[in-house]
Amino acid sequence: MPGKVADFLRATELELDERAALDQGVTVRRGQGYTLRVRTTQAVHRQLLARCQPLDGGQGTPTVPAQRKARREYENRVNALISAGP
Repeated sequence: MPGKVADFLRATELELDERAALDQGVTVRRGQGYTLRVRTTQAVHRQLLARCQPLDGGQGTPTVPAQRKARREYENRVNALISAGP
């Protein structure tokens, strides 16, 4: 999970399993930012992805291109994880 997505999710209210997944994630430095490696079920990844939907902007919400890209990148990783199977 890109760091911009993780930072956004940490600032929102999450369910216990979602919060636990974020808290147990391992931070990996990447250039100027970081990636959070989160090991959890596909369902929790889907829930987290749904919660970071505001990063795409929309109705009155300002759009930040880097955040949109980070959310898209996370979505692509989750989709690849699901298509690869358990």
